[in-house]
Amino acid sequence: MAKQIYFDDVEVGHELAPLIKHPTTQQLVKWAGASDDYYQIHYDKDFALANNLPGVIVHGWLTFSFLGQLVTDWMGYEGTLRKIGCNYRGMNFPNQDTICRGKVTKKYVKDGENIVELEIKAENPKGDVLVPGNATVVLPSRKK
Repeated sequence: MAKQIYFDDVEVGHELAPLIKHPTTQQLVKWAGASDDYYQIHYDKDFALANNLPGVIVHGWLTFSFLGQLVTDWMGYEGTLRKIGCNYRGMNFPNQDTICRGKVTKKYVKDGENIVELEIKAENPKGDVLVPGNATVVLPSRKK
């Protein structure tokens, strides 16, 4: 977890430090057990190929959890994740980096809360955005 970030120190355009994940087929099996998602395209190569996929693919929800980690690591313990969502536009593959990125798109105070809106995304090593999304967090202020 990174040090605490404060609303006062955040500006529109600020980029979050990238989070690079390297999912493995073992992680996919563990995720299947934890999430109760046993669809064979996530662990059975022959099944995936028979279903016109190039091979086993990473669970979309696992990639989404990587984006959640990106945001919660950035906001620190005193931040609050208010909302997060994404769209699945492409496939991530095991044994290939998934690069998670984020950028501040808006900041404002509403009802006494310091709100920051983020654009988030998961990319493949070629830079293709496979899972775009958004998040809203509430950050503490240095000013009391």
